[in-house]
Amino acid sequence: MENSSFDFLKSKFNISKETFLIIKNLSTEKKLKSGDTTVKQGGTSTKLYFLLSGLMRSVRVSETGKEYTKNIYSPYSLVGPFASILTKSPSLLTYEALTDCEVYELDYKAFFRLTETSIEISNLYSRVLENLFLIYEDKQFESVSLNATERYQLLKKRIPNIDSQIAQYQIASYLNITAVQLSRIRKDMKQN
Repeated sequence: MENSSFDFLKSKFNISKETFLIIKNLSTEKKLKSGDTTVKQGGTSTKLYFLLSGLMRSVRVSETGKEYTKNIYSPYSLVGPFASILTKSPSLLTYEALTDCEVYELDYKAFFRLTETSIEISNLYSRVLENLFLIYEDKQFESVSLNATERYQLLKKRIPNIDSQIAQYQIASYLNITAVQLSRIRKDMKQN
């Protein structure tokens, strides 16, 4: 896993082996079981996760119990309550493993302290934030310009075997549709 993680970070963020090893030494490799949470809605945490394998999601549950899945994370994603950490307020979302996962757990505060003493880590931090902004902008654009079928097709392109990995209601929640609507979309796609 170490080599593939380094290769990804090098290609995506132009990270050196030395910087990778510094960050890796700050991190703890962990295994999460399906259903494990890293922080719950209303809770706090200073931990961020680099997802090595498996799928995770960020989800908000309304007072009536309806789930709103903000994001589904696949390998080599950064996962965690960024807004909560930055604003020092409770998380609006629960971060949950949808499958068994392997992650690197990193304490944000320890990492941020390094940005103050290392220009390479500071530059990495900037590039990561830029990347998160681009991901957020793409997701916003998709939600306002694509219909549910198109959003589902994009999700399947990003995570080809998602249908066999997680529950239909979790996919539907991410697409902001009902499980019945998702069944219809799947049926229509099979017929075409």
